[in-house]
Amino acid sequence: MRGERFVALGLAHARSGWFSDLARWSTSAAIAVEFVKCVTLDEVRARLASGRAFSALLVDGSLPGLDRDVVDEAKACGCAVVIVDDGRIRRDWTALGASAVLAADFDRTALLDVLHAHATVIGRGDVLPALDGPSTTVGSWRGRLIAVTGAGGTGASTAAIAVAQSLGSDVRYGGLVLLADFALDADQAMLHDAGDVVPGVQELVEAHRNGDPATSAIRSLAFEAPERNYNLLLGLRRHRDWVAIRPRAFDAALDGVRRAYKAVVADIDPDVEGEAQCGSLDIEERNLFARSISAQADVVLAVGLPGPKGLHRLLRVVDGLVEHDVDPARIVPVINRAPRSPRARAELTAAFAQLTRPMVASRTPFAGPVFLPDRRRVDDVLGDGVRLPDSLTSPLGAAVGAVLDRLAASAPIQHPPASRDLEPVAVAPGSLGTWSDDEYDEP
Repeated sequence: MRGERFVALGLAHARSGWFSDLARWSTSAAIAVEFVKCVTLDEVRARLASGRAFSALLVDGSLPGLDRDVVDEAKACGCAVVIVDDGRIRRDWTALGASAVLAADFDRTALLDVLHAHATVIGRGDVLPALDGPSTTVGSWRGRLIAVTGAGGTGASTAAIAVAQSLGSDVRYGGLVLLADFALDADQAMLHDAGDVVPGVQELVEAHRNGDPATSAIRSLAFEAPERNYNLLLGLRRHRDWVAIRPRAFDAALDGVRRAYKAVVADIDPDVEGEAQCGSLDIEERNLFARSISAQADVVLAVGLPGPKGLHRLLRVVDGLVEHDVDPARIVPVINRAPRSPRARAELTAAFAQLTRPMVASRTPFAGPVFLPDRRRVDDVLGDGVRLPDSLTSPLGAAVGAVLDRLAASAPIQHPPASRDLEPVAVAPGSLGTWSDDEYDEP
């Protein structure tokens, strides 16, 4: 097609030699590349969102704002990402999703080879389709993800502790259980009397912005709770700190902890509204933790209280999860501080089933609520750091285990490798020697 050429965005330091060389080659028509200079990453994002088709983004690898989110945003627009590496910063650009890496002293031939291999030639009026599918990640094993949510004051954070303690006592998880505080108003540091606020979720996400940390590095960000046999990842230090969390970096961080632990118990907020429900992208970004985790969770525990108001708030939480396309079969309703009377519990179960019937329509109905008794002096137990009573942990552990066992029947859980750097190695025939019964015969 006449007029076809590569259209490349470029971003680099003001005095980068390759930047001026590429502009000169483009202006003199030495190469069939239309070069569009950018000054900041915000300008790059604005041009990508403009609807114009771009073949590639050539960006200096030493820029401070270059991270996983920038790479994913460019690739989502059908734009290959080529990193120009001058060697000053060492990163695994391929793991971050970059299409190719060029040395800072590249020539025209090297550039064209990369563009022909990874970019798309654009004709006049062409529009590139968005790339489908997530970026590749290392390994395929993922631990179980259990989300615990509930309206304020229902005891959802305590229930998350009980679930983590129950799983930590299960030999199938080998002590590789993480309790992660992903609530905007994080309380787990206070409930565990951690004595510190770092490291936490922010450091975990930051570690995944520009790299793919090893399992040992991820586990080093968590605190130990030896009495309860799980690790604790502290949450945000302030509610407003959610603005510093980048969506794609958080997705990579969540994937990282699932590769590092056999079970991750996430304490999340009940608000999962997005732009489709309220018309605000800011609200969707604020609810990033709850929306991402509840959508990926193997089990979601929705905690409420008895009584008309408590049941009403529980129904609102469950309805929000169903609207967020969470399978009702994976939602476990929990009623905390439940009455001891069997008759009262039966009435709560019947009322919950009747009120949730319109939510599920033709799908599998919800399981009956799990009742947790009202235990006094639970706050003292939490402050002392000792184990919670079995009356709190056993019902939750049994409910979660039933759902996980049902999932394991269809997709058996695997055990994580000792190190993410170890990969299976094929054994060549004959490399281990030979053996026969004759070798052990008596002379």
